[in-house]
Amino acid sequence: MPQKPPAPSFEDLLNSARHHALHLEMRDVYAVGEEREVYDTFLREGTVPAYESEFWSGWVPLVERTVARGVKVRRARIVSEPVTDYIRFEHAITDANLRAGEQVRWLPRQRASALALPGNDFWLIDDHIVRWNLFSGDGQALKPDHTDDPRAVKLCAEAFNAVWDLATDHADYRI
Repeated sequence: MPQKPPAPSFEDLLNSARHHALHLEMRDVYAVGEEREVYDTFLREGTVPAYESEFWSGWVPLVERTVARGVKVRRARIVSEPVTDYIRFEHAITDANLRAGEQVRWLPRQRASALALPGNDFWLIDDHIVRWNLFSGDGQALKPDHTDDPRAVKLCAEAFNAVWDLATDHADYRI
């Protein structure tokens, strides 16, 4: 059996998008290595990196270019309440996502109980390809996976839209 190619990078995914790039996050804690220092600073001082900082140097220009091509970049987060420190951090840094052109909404987990959701966070590009963001139990990022299986694409599209419809816009979501 041929080996499956690696999951596309975020840059490849967003560069390939023509209509929309949808991201669903469902964890209350992430332990992504490149965020550790910024997260620790947030916990100590309550500050977040500036929009022009090195922290955002890879993501912001990518999203700005994607949105400039007319692609809608939307992010939905399902969160437990009261929120964790990590979700407080995500909420605090979301202004940079918005400034780059993303649309962001929040859904309290208790309001998601009746929704059919996939088992992992994902990016869905143009209802064509899903990139699964995989994490260990303690939130460490694992090697991502991907699929273009129509059933997975349909599940993710329906799940994202259901969450988006129930979720609260970032400007109105209070933690």
